[in-house]
Order: sequence, then C-alpha cells, then structure tokens
Amino acid sequence: MAAGKASLVAVRVACVLQNKLIQKTQLGLSSIDNTIRRAFASDVLSQSIEDPITRNNTCSSSFSGPLEQYNNLIRNGLLQEDQQQRHALQELDGMQKKLRGYNNQPAFFLSKVFSRQKPPKGCYIYGDVGTGKTMLMDMFFSHVELTKKKRVHFHGFMLDVHKRIHRLKQSMPKRKAGKMAKAYDPIAPVAEEISEEASLLCFDEFQVTDIADAMILKQLFENLFLSGVVVVATSNRHPDDLYKNGLQRVNFVPFISVLKEYCRTLRLDSGIDYRRRNRPAAGKLFYFSSEDNVEAELDKLFDEMAFKQNDINMSAFEVNKLNVYAVTRCRSLKVDGRTLTLNKACGMIADCTFEELCDRPLGASDYLEISTVFDTVFIRNIPLLTLNKKTQARRFITLIDALYDHKFSHLLLQVRVVLQAEVPLEKLFINEGHHNDESHILIDDLGLKRDAASSLSIFTGEEEVFAFQRTVSRLSEMQTEEYWVHGDRSTS
Repeated sequence: MAAGKASLVAVRVACVLQNKLIQKTQLGLSSIDNTIRRAFASDVLSQSIEDPITRNNTCSSSFSGPLEQYNNLIRNGLLQEDQQQRHALQELDGMQKKLRGYNNQPAFFLSKVFSRQKPPKGCYIYGDVGTGKTMLMDMFFSHVELTKKKRVHFHGFMLDVHKRIHRLKQSMPKRKAGKMAKAYDPIAPVAEEISEEASLLCFDEFQVTDIADAMILKQLFENLFLSGVVVVATSNRHPDDLYKNGLQRVNFVPFISVLKEYCRTLRLDSGIDYRRRNRPAAGKLFYFSSEDNVEAELDKLFDEMAFKQNDINMSAFEVNKLNVYAVTRCRSLKVDGRTLTLNKACGMIADCTFEELCDRPLGASDYLEISTVFDTVFIRNIPLLTLNKKTQARRFITLIDALYDHKFSHLLLQVRVVLQAEVPLEKLFINEGHHNDESHILIDDLGLKRDAASSLSIFTGEEEVFAFQRTVSRLSEMQTEEYWVHGDRSTS
C-alpha cells in the first residue's frame, strides 16, 4: 500500500513538474531571446545595473555621486573603510561629474560640423583579486548621467569586436578571378560603429591572452579614443604587464603607450580579498570526488533543487524516501549559428561534467549563453589541472568569469555553481607537467626553438596561473549565502 502511494505521488509530482517546466521554459526563454535580440550588437555588450552590494540598499540616484554613496555604505556598516578604495573613488567621482551631458559625437548646425567636446581622461584601475575594483567601477557607472554608456566584460567586448570584423569582411564584394583584391582594413570602421553606440565604455577584467586580440588593440583603441570614447577599466595587471611574455609582444607594446595617454593608472591593492572574508555559507556546494557516494549525493541535491525551483516543496529526505526524481532532458542552445547541447537539465538548472564544459572546443559565447539560460550549474569531475590541461584550465577560467558576473540589458545574471573536484580549489591548477604533443606541434609551426618557446606565456601557463587566482576568489564568493540568494532567478 505504501509502495503504491509512493508510486502515485511520484507520477503526480513528475506530471506537475513536467507541465511547469514546459510553461516556465517557453515563457522564460522567449523573453530572454527577445532581450538578447535587443541587446547591444551580438548580445555581449550590455548596460549595467547597480552592483550587488548597493542594489538592495538605497537607490543610487538619491546620491550626488559614487563617493557620497560609498560614504553612506560605510556609515551603514555595509562596507568597511578602505583608503585605497576611497582614493580611487575620488578620481571616479570627479570624472562622473565631468561626464554630465557629455557626447562624443560632433555637433551639427546648418550643415556645418563643429568640433567634439573634449573628453575627460579615463581610468585604468588595477590591483589584486577581490579588492573591490569591479564594485567601484559599477558604482561609478550607475551614477554617470549618459544615455550612451556600456559596461561589459573585456573578454565579451573582444568577442563582439571579432564578430563585427568578420561581418564587415563578409560584406565586401567577392574578388574577381585573376584580379588582386584591394586591401581592406575593417578595424577603423568597427571602432567608428562602437563610438556611435557609446560615449563611455567600462571594461571589467582587462586581460590580454589572445594574440588575435593583442595585434589589433592599438589600432582599435586609438580610433576609439580619437572618436572621443572615454574608457574605464579594471584589471589584475599593471598596464606594463599586459600580455606579459606573449607571442609577438613587441607588436603589442605600442598599445600600452596609447592606454596610458588616455587613461590615468590607479592602483587598488589593499592586500585584502573581500570576496573571501568570513560570510555565511550557503551550505555544502563543494564536494571532493573521493567522498563516499558523492555521485548519489549530487543527484539528490539536483533533484531537491529542481523540485524547489518548480514550487514543489520536498526535502532531500522526502525525495529519497518516495523515490521521486526530477524530469530531466537534454537542452540544446543556439550559439552563433551552432548548436550547443547539454546532456542533463531541468528548468533553470544544468547538471554538467567538466569534460562536457571544458574538454570540448567551447568559448566565451557558449558560456555567456549558458549563464543567460540557467541560474544554477553543477560541474562534476573537475580534475587536477596541470600544464597538460592548460587549454581546459583556460576554458574553466572563462566559464567562471561568465557565470560570476554576466550583465546584459538591465539584468545581472549571476549563476550559482555546485562543484565536485579532485582537490581543494586553491590547488586546482598547478604550473607543473610538460609540453604535450599539441604544444610541440604549435612550436614547430611557429618556427620557434624549444628553448626560446619555453619562456612564452602561451606555453608556460603563466597567464592561467595568474588568472586562476581570480577564479578561486570568485568561486569562494559564489559559495556564500548572499551570492546564492542573489542568483535565484525563480524569486526575481
């Protein structure tokens, strides 16, 4: 009798869940798709909302600028006094006031073109992980009184630039047989497009690891600055250390001078990682692969979260006792004309393996799409990452960046994660191992000597080790109760 009752409950719950999933998925995804279509360019440039610290506090519009808001947060005990943050914010506060009513487009009157307004100098804020760089930039951004302002992760911005370059090249007339095609440089037109869309660009995590990015940055940003675009950026690296030990870095170095000419360099490095300060945890969200019955524990947690998200209050004990499981299925996402398939999903929860997310040739656009569709991602079987898995480590860094703080339109899409790994987070990536066959082939293709190549960051894993500090810091915050609550889209 009890078994029959449990079976009936299981069927009823499964049916309710299936119906709710279909309704929620259809409504949610169509809404998201419409938002994406309206987003800036190819859905990676985006207007920001208020930062997570201030969005649940007093509305930023009630303050004259970011410095006044910062003082208020300190008075209310939501932030602690930090002299380096204050110094940086004083610069940003003055810049915010200078930007009132600024327009980088030339003025027209009776068919005559007048000169552009002189733009204020931008800011490049660098320092260690978790010191508050992004928070200050977002606070500044929320107070700038401009209609044409954009805030975007730098990786996403460069992804958009390459898409624009590709589009312009494709639009050129095809070369006729036997005739030399006239050289076409799309970078200046791309910069002009962007300058028409934004007078202020705010970049988070300014980092250069890709040679394709490195080779175009000087020309791209020179044109943006000459068009009156003001830039504010955050980075873990001093400008002089950008693309450090990168391939053909000599061709990148002139960009550093351009950046310094148009942006003040501000250091924000108090030595405190505020993301890792003691805050209430959201529960057990990190599992070791060596734990007993770890797969079953993760399956149980997935089912419990799926039921809660779909308004069926069942504890893990009840789920286990009644032998009820969430209705899961594959989910296919469209990314740049490709189909990205995830093997297990339920509503806004994806249950993935490290191999599924980081062993395949996926990039920022794939991870941004995942962060748009899902609010929780399980990442199972994360291995120890060495130099032999440097490519996978780079993808993992990009994945966490996208899940941590993906902003588009008026939405802040933070994604929660549940992790299963072989080792603790701090030991997940180690700069050990040897060059694999893929590295040796690349060295040979580039015509480099093995000894000369050994110091290049593309082979040493130096950039990955450096960036992984940010990944560990972000993952630490992503396990807190505050982050977990903010990331729940079912209550939004």
